Amino acid sequence: MKRFDRLRQIRRLDPERDFLEIYRLTATYEFPWDHTRALELALYRTYAVPSIGRLLDRTAELTDRSQKRYDDTSLLLGAVTEHGFDSARGRTAIRRINQMHQRHPISNEDMRYVLCTFVVMPKRWIDRYGWRRLSEHELRATAAYYRHLGRLLGIKEVPADFAAFEECLDAYEAAHFGWDEGSRRVSDATLDLMASWYPRRLRPAVRRASTALLDEPLRRAFRYPAPDPVTTALVTGALRLRARVVRALPPRRRPHYARQNPEIKGYPYGFRLAGLGTFPPAAGGCPVPHRNLTEPDG
Repeated sequence: MKRFDRLRQIRRLDPERDFLEIYRLTATYEFPWDHTRALELALYRTYAVPSIGRLLDRTAELTDRSQKRYDDTSLLLGAVTEHGFDSARGRTAIRRINQMHQRHPISNEDMRYVLCTFVVMPKRWIDRYGWRRLSEHELRATAAYYRHLGRLLGIKEVPADFAAFEECLDAYEAAHFGWDEGSRRVSDATLDLMASWYPRRLRPAVRRASTALLDEPLRRAFRYPAPDPVTTALVTGALRLRARVVRALPPRRRPHYARQNPEIKGYPYGFRLAGLGTFPPAAGGCPVPHRNLTEPDG
């Protein structure tokens, strides 16, 4: 297989009918590393909306249990991509996501905005740092994929196409990005988590590199200082160099799924999708995971 053969395969598919196949090819064969980084940034930027950041701070899931929250989110969303919406594992993952969200008073507008970040941020990241730009087929399939997921999550007035997702995201951020102490705590905890994946002596540099990738409205919302121009140039230069190297490599022969990401640390012996995430506290205050033994293992 040559470098652009999979793109040719994608262009032979129908993005409205074959959106799952196209999305899976893009996310797990063409851009698995970039897709992971883009979705990390997508979730991270939602903290700059105070209603979202305050809720996450209040639940302490991202301040006290950052690694578990990261792992569970990646594994639940990744199960849908890997196994499909209609599979037993896909249905289990979507049910778990719905059960967690239904415990909190989250507005439809906030839920829709989070969905928009999943659509728009991968395109913006890959266009800037990927080994090629996303095709129109891939953008249409991504929008269709998340329209379907949005309906399964009970989100109303989901945007109709990629342009509408992008317009919704930009308008919502312009209207709602702002300072909040709880949001800043969640942001700091997330940056600390990402730095913790590297040797201790490298963590300050990783933290500086991470903030250098934030756009100005996001930094302003968290009140982070502007990054050193040298750091920004080094980080963006390294990412673009990586893109050129990847472009020269042979295409990936096997898919890379979210459960294979080295950043997932909390389940060295495996996991069950029905046991991921948060659960209502039982008597005595300890959360009890729901385990349906009839459902397949993760």
